[in-house]
Amino acid sequence: MSHSLDLQAESGENARPRASVAIAFVRGMLAPAMGRGQDPTPWLTAVGLAPACLEDEKARIPLDRYAALYNEVVAALDDEAFGLFAAPLRAGTLEFLCRAAITAPTLAQALDRCCRFLRLVLPELEVRVIHRQGTALLEIREATPLGAGRVFAFEWLLRLLHGLACWLAGRGVALDGVDFPYPRPAHAADYDLIYTASSRFDAPVLEASFAANLLELPVRRDEAALLRFLDGAPGKITTLYRRDREMVQRVRDTLRDALPELPDLEAVAQRLNLSPRTLHRRLEEEGSGFRTIKDALRRDLALSRLTKTSQPLGQIAADLGFADPSAFFRAFVSWTGTSPSQYRKRLRAQKEQPGAPRVTPQA
Repeated sequence: MSHSLDLQAESGENARPRASVAIAFVRGMLAPAMGRGQDPTPWLTAVGLAPACLEDEKARIPLDRYAALYNEVVAALDDEAFGLFAAPLRAGTLEFLCRAAITAPTLAQALDRCCRFLRLVLPELEVRVIHRQGTALLEIREATPLGAGRVFAFEWLLRLLHGLACWLAGRGVALDGVDFPYPRPAHAADYDLIYTASSRFDAPVLEASFAANLLELPVRRDEAALLRFLDGAPGKITTLYRRDREMVQRVRDTLRDALPELPDLEAVAQRLNLSPRTLHRRLEEEGSGFRTIKDALRRDLALSRLTKTSQPLGQIAADLGFADPSAFFRAFVSWTGTSPSQYRKRLRAQKEQPGAPRVTPQA
């Protein structure tokens, strides 16, 4: 049975749907342990996720639960890399990586220390930062061929290093583009939020590019900040500086408040006291775009209402600004691969299944 669960809660007038991640990231995290015969059910249920969600290609997981699962798996395996590599990265590795970096004066020197640290603990991958005509390139390449978890290994390490760089600088470090060394995955749309909207695939090595002058940013973290950061780490790294924050979130909130009206970019810019050109540029800097935000908002609200309410489909379509139910139907199929009525039917069937784990949306 399919369990297409995007449990982003919508509670009260001012609540916002929570950010979510594709189930492929959960599968990638669990794949090494499952490949060795370990049952992930206790880890999933511990954070309120239905184990059957792993079977659904279109399922999405709230970001906070993904972070909680991250910590749950790390604690169970005593491996901050989830068993992806020959030798485990024992719990505390991230802490010492941070400690190696926070005393550096600039981001360039902090990243250099990170690269040298990873050379000691992660021999399967080579990491370096290189310069090319005003552009900095964070390069990750295989020193030895990776196994079945290859795609997630690259996703995980880039997310870790990029999130850490943003945290050290105390601001978002916008990636201009990323070349990934594997074919475009089915969940590549999430890369727009997590990394950049300019993602390319089938490259020989992973290269994440950003403006070289960002390497001159001072490191703004100290011991007190590190202690606060470590409360919730390493899973906290998954929630830091995602592209559904800052200006993206302001645009998202503005659009949500305007529903069922759907103002265009010019109207939203006016409400935010910005010029359309400035708003477009700010969204690009955060790796997103106006249409991407609008589509993600309507998707999240639609899934939340189908999960939590019995509203008629026509009412949901009207509330979300669709011209007619058929337009909502087409959009929903493009988001999930199934119709709104089928999605709701599957959720009800799950609730009626005897002994099925239940996942209750939370505010």
